[in-house]
Amino acid sequence: MKKRKFGNTSLMVSEVGFGAWAIGGPAMAGDIPIGWGKTDDKVSVSALKKAADLGINFFDTADFYGLGHSEELIGNTFGNDPSVIIATKVGHRLSEKQQIYTDYSGEYIIKACENSLKRLKREQIDYYQLHTAKVADLKSGDWLEALEKLKQQGKIRYWGVSLNTYNPFPEAEFLIKNKFGSGLQLVFNILNQRARDLLTAASGANQGVIARMPLQFGLLANKFKPDAKFEKNDHRKFRLKGSFLERIIPELEPAWDLAAKYNVTPAALSLSFVLSFSEISTVIPGIKNPLQAIENAESIIKFSHEDKETLMALYDNKLTYLLDDLEKEEAG
Repeated sequence: MKKRKFGNTSLMVSEVGFGAWAIGGPAMAGDIPIGWGKTDDKVSVSALKKAADLGINFFDTADFYGLGHSEELIGNTFGNDPSVIIATKVGHRLSEKQQIYTDYSGEYIIKACENSLKRLKREQIDYYQLHTAKVADLKSGDWLEALEKLKQQGKIRYWGVSLNTYNPFPEAEFLIKNKFGSGLQLVFNILNQRARDLLTAASGANQGVIARMPLQFGLLANKFKPDAKFEKNDHRKFRLKGSFLERIIPELEPAWDLAAKYNVTPAALSLSFVLSFSEISTVIPGIKNPLQAIENAESIIKFSHEDKETLMALYDNKLTYLLDDLEKEEAG
C-alpha cells in the first residue's frame, strides 16, 4: 500500500483509507435513517483487521456514526496501536426529540473529545474534524480555542474540517485564507467533481485532503439497477431514489467502458480516478467486510492522461447537470 504525506503534518497516510460510517450500523434520528442498515459486528471487526493487514493505516470515523458505535468498534479492534492513524469528527448531535442539530461550542468539543477517546481506547486522536461546520460557525464561538487546548494537552495531534457535500467552497476558502487547521475532507468522485479546482488551492496551502464518497454510496461501483430497494434504516433510501438512478445509470456507461478496457471493476476505476489527483492525500471508501477491504486496497491502477480527461469531460458535459438535480432532490 502506497502512502502519501498529509499536508503539512507528520502523518503518512495510506492512499486508500477506511471509511467507517457504514460499520456504525443502523441508527435513526427520529424517522430519518443516519446509518447503512443492519451490520454484523464480527464482520466489521474482521474488515478492520483485514484492512490493517493490507497496509491501510488511515481510519476515518465520527462520533455520530452509529451514535458512537463505529468509534467503539475501532477502539476494541486497535486500541492505542500507534501504527493506526485515527480521524474522527465532532459537531453533530441529537436532541431529546431525536432531531439532528450541530454544536461547535468549545465546551461541547472538549467533552465530546473525551468521550471519543474513551470509545476509541486511545490517549490521542491523530486528526480531529469539525463535522460539516459552516462559515457562520467558524466565524463565531470558542471552537478554535477548544481545539488548540486539546492539541496542547496532547489529546489531538492535528485538526481540520469535514466540508459540505455540494458546496465546500466558502468554508475551504475561509480556512485556507486564515491558515486554520491541517486538512480538509471533501466529496470527490466521478459524479461529483465540483471540488476539482479546490484541490489545487488546498495543496498550495499545504492542507491535507481526504476524499470521501468515492463510490457515491455504491453507485460508482455499478452496484445498482434503477429498481434498487433499500431498507428503512438505510440512508440510501432517500439519497438514491429510483427516479435519479434511472437517469444516472445510462450516463455512467462510458466510465464502465474504461473499466473494461483496463480489466478492472467499476469500483477500482472510481477509486483510481480519485487518486489520479496528486493533491488528494487519501480516499476513504466505505468498507463493511473483508472482501471489500481486499478489493479496495488492491484495486488502484494508473491510467492514461487521455482516459482521465475522458472522465473529467464526462462530468463537465453531462454528469454535472445530474448532480445539480441530485442536490435539489436531497434538499427537497
